[in-house]
Amino acid sequence: MANRTVKDAKSVHGTNPQYLIEKIIRSRIYDSKYWKEECFALTAELLVDKAMELRYIGGVHSGNIKPAPFLCLTLKMLQIQPEKDIVVEFIKNEEFKYVRALGAYYMRLTGSSLDCYKYLEPLYNDNRKLRRQNRQAEFELVHMDEFIDELLRGDRVCDVILPRIQKRIVLEENNELDAKVSALEDDLDEEIELEDDNKYRLEEPPKKEEKERHKDKKRERSKSRSRSRERHRDKDKDKHRRDKDKDKRDRKDKDRKRDDDKRRDEERRRDDDRRKDDRR
Repeated sequence: MANRTVKDAKSVHGTNPQYLIEKIIRSRIYDSKYWKEECFALTAELLVDKAMELRYIGGVHSGNIKPAPFLCLTLKMLQIQPEKDIVVEFIKNEEFKYVRALGAYYMRLTGSSLDCYKYLEPLYNDNRKLRRQNRQAEFELVHMDEFIDELLRGDRVCDVILPRIQKRIVLEENNELDAKVSALEDDLDEEIELEDDNKYRLEEPPKKEEKERHKDKKRERSKSRSRSRERHRDKDKDKHRRDKDKDKRDRKDKDRKRDDDKRRDEERRRDDDRRKDDRR
């Protein structure tokens, strides 16, 4: 009896609301400890307190398919089928982010295409962080706007296949939904206007003080250039002098070598003449 849907519940998408969650996952939820201890005999009023105690979102994890409390409370909402006003209050709750996430998830499972876009798209402006438990029982961070984007665009979220909804373009063409307005559109328009103003702004003529400054800068540049030229000239002169001195030294060395060679030749001749005389 505790696992049956309430008697006056309405069918959702042509089926029992609890059947939106697959049978295997549903049976695992019924066998879980959290479902038996925390979700037994819950009403719509008591469900709020349990939702406020949530500390992360998630589907099933581990090899034996253990359901997260977030998924258990989702199935409980499908079972008792709270009124639409209560679900809308869940979504509008700004103090408890996991209560908002639970309401948005339930609205995506049971709501019409128009209601999904109407109530979930404003949550794109919520950038708070959520903890999510993956299939390996590890925790990861995800932002609220990312979670909402997965609900509106994805096929499976928290290990549950989401019902199909119409695309936004179709609803806009049928005049059932207004065109989407991004929260960043105003900021982009302001930036474009500022860029246009700066682009077409006329440049003011330079003042007298600025002209004098430019003149002084030019004079300083010309002086520095003239100094650099003089330095280069001096360097060239020194180099030329060094080259001349080197040439002179080379010439002297060559002359000395010649004289030495001549002396040696003369001495050799003398020695040869002496030897000849001695032989005679």
